[in-house]
Amino acid sequence: MASKPPPPRPAPRLYLATRELDDPSQLAASLPGLLAGADVAAVLLRLRETDQKTMISRIKALASAVQDGGAALLLDGHVELVARAGADGAHLNGIAAMEDAIPSLKPDRIAGVGGLATRHDSMAAGEAGADYVLFGEPDSHGQRPSVEAIAERLQWWEELFEPPCVGFAVSREEAAEFAAAGADFVLVGDFIWADPRGAKAALADVEQAIKQAHAAALEKQTLEKQTPGKQPPGKEMTGQG
Repeated sequence: MASKPPPPRPAPRLYLATRELDDPSQLAASLPGLLAGADVAAVLLRLRETDQKTMISRIKALASAVQDGGAALLLDGHVELVARAGADGAHLNGIAAMEDAIPSLKPDRIAGVGGLATRHDSMAAGEAGADYVLFGEPDSHGQRPSVEAIAERLQWWEELFEPPCVGFAVSREEAAEFAAAGADFVLVGDFIWADPRGAKAALADVEQAIKQAHAAALEKQTLEKQTPGKQPPGKEMTGQG
């Protein structure tokens, strides 16, 4: 008997990055509505530096809102606070930071990584146990690759490797481009919070763009009689709550 073709990969899910936060109370109040209005897999919490006790308190103030909404809460760095504050994991910048963090995060929590300048770095991150790899974020000088280069890297990764890949989008158009290229998740942030319509409307809009681009890409593949991209197990980020 001929084997069944693999099912088409699902549409990418949203990964929402916060602004750099000081007082999280306003965000905590708005999160339930935001998470109910769009398919957000995870929230990346960016905290302003202060003493650890205060930071833990601020993380806890958001953790239940995120996790009760069905999303995972990841910290931007601050690996030492993840378990103490009840977060689901951390996003690390670069291979060295990830390797340092793995022992304290695994196996119960998520270790994601960005700052991957080369394909070799990306493969090393996957081999070291990264739960996802992020492509397209700005470097320390605010520079980032072209949209085409980011899309190409996402497509390369999606076709060859099992861990999920995330595209860092700075606009609705980029989110659609990365969805078509094969991203499993699309990270959105500043342009969502700056949208004059409000974050809820912006999230719904970008989610629709992602779904449309994903559907168009699958249709194109079908017309070209190409096998849809893989859908390996474990491509998800889930909260503990």
